[in-house]
Amino acid sequence: MKIALAQQNYHIGNFDDNRKKMIDAIVRAKREGADLVVFSELCICGYPPRDFLEFNDFINACYDSLDKIREYADTIGVLVGSPARNPVKEGKDLFNAVFLLYEKEIKGEVHKTLLPNYDVFDEYRYFEPAFDWKVLEFKGKKLAITICEDIWNMGDNPLYRITPMEQLIGMNPEVMINLSASPYNYAQDVVRNSIVKAHTLKYQLPMLYCNTVGSQTEIVFDGGSLVYDINGQKVMEMKYFEEDFQVFDLEVLSRKKEEAITTNSAPFFSAADVGKGVDVLEYLTNEKNIDEIYHALVMGIRDYFQKLGFTRAILGSSGGIDSAVTLALAVAALGKENVTAVLMPSHFSSSHSVLDAEQLSKNLGNPYHVLPIKQVFDAFMETLHPVFNDLPFNVAEENIQSRTRGNLLMAMANKFGYILLNTSNKSELATGYGTLYGDMAGGLGVLGDVYKMQVYALSKYINREKEIIPQNIISKAPSAELRPDQKDSDSLPEYDILDRVLFQYIENRKGPKEIIAAGYDAALVNRILKLVNTNEYKRNQFCPIIRISTKAFGVGRRVPIVAKYLS
Repeated sequence: MKIALAQQNYHIGNFDDNRKKMIDAIVRAKREGADLVVFSELCICGYPPRDFLEFNDFINACYDSLDKIREYADTIGVLVGSPARNPVKEGKDLFNAVFLLYEKEIKGEVHKTLLPNYDVFDEYRYFEPAFDWKVLEFKGKKLAITICEDIWNMGDNPLYRITPMEQLIGMNPEVMINLSASPYNYAQDVVRNSIVKAHTLKYQLPMLYCNTVGSQTEIVFDGGSLVYDINGQKVMEMKYFEEDFQVFDLEVLSRKKEEAITTNSAPFFSAADVGKGVDVLEYLTNEKNIDEIYHALVMGIRDYFQKLGFTRAILGSSGGIDSAVTLALAVAALGKENVTAVLMPSHFSSSHSVLDAEQLSKNLGNPYHVLPIKQVFDAFMETLHPVFNDLPFNVAEENIQSRTRGNLLMAMANKFGYILLNTSNKSELATGYGTLYGDMAGGLGVLGDVYKMQVYALSKYINREKEIIPQNIISKAPSAELRPDQKDSDSLPEYDILDRVLFQYIENRKGPKEIIAAGYDAALVNRILKLVNTNEYKRNQFCPIIRISTKAFGVGRRVPIVAKYLS
């Protein structure tokens, strides 16, 4: 039996385009002699559909698309993911399901057992877990079908009480097939490989794992579909951050090589395991992670625009590292002609910042404008003078500059149909170092899950072949330039220390005592953690952030705004 994996980029709720992709892959699979073609989790509607699942019309559209696809499943089997109605009154109304289509009929239906309800996942909000398990028979073969999380209940601290493969293995399946929509983070490929390998060794079966690819607002799916043979050997790791299609021979995958089988178990690595024993900054900024993060962010920008129907972006270009990296990423994603940079110097801006920003746009070839804000700022101050009187200059005047820039950028976005890209990084967002309705404005947070030290690493990656980001932007001390001689370090700890502490708190969920015990200054740790928790109200008003870590700000991190813990 030959099995094709179709790793595709779907658009949530775009049934026509999703269906066309799948039909094209079915036709290709037939042409290449495949007996069965496998798609990814909830491919019919796109993942995650979230509250669209509460609309009966949406579910009807899923079934309608399923009916149209099965007309192409005549001489070939097709495994597709879709919501399925639950005929039992008790429990949720839907299952997260896989349908086996063949001979223009639905030949089988499998339901997801393990419904993740953590981080960016909220499947138990919508779906009923499977209450029975069965293998599907197809062309004389018994298929053990699982859906994404169903294979992740491994390690010494399993999250669920049931492991679906433990239910299926007694039915003597001959192959494991997993349909996934598994989001990217910079530890995911290692963890994913360890899980698939562990399954093949434990159950002595080959596994074909089909993941989706593409970005859905904040969630990036990296692809990287996997095929491991019965010996626990990796046969294929499909492309990352792009669509792919491959055909595999089950007979070849099922050939045992006695010399290759030395154990029936393999270690399962969690995301926390991947960076163990390595300095935090070394882990966050190593070459492999930065390469992946670059491609994840480019795809995140590109898909956000394409799926919304926009083509052009705008951003404020300050001559600083964050806006420079954001601009370079946007040009890579959308094309230089579709990204407009706006330089908005104030009387506190250094001359080299303007020159650096101009040189960056010249290097990239994107259009840019210079709009000084002094006149607008002075008008604000004149208007506010009866209220402000002669009170000393403070954060109010600093924020007026930032909000003036935000107003100008949004005015141009409205006038010309741009989306404003936000340039705030994770270190700034964590500590509240930003101005609401000013430099925190935007339609998409490009660097909101990227620590400052990772931003520097990205700048070096962007310059790996030639200087695109001027060296002066990379080497100068970071500054918001909202008052004379201002430096970020006036308000924040040095970023190489700050990022280490933030990572332990945000990603690793370590408390202050644990972080201090690791060798960090107690007063510094308490100050940083207080900044994080007291600025939740700002992040709650922020735009969607492209997720590249194991714990990003946004839908995957739910922290009360009004709380006393560590604040």
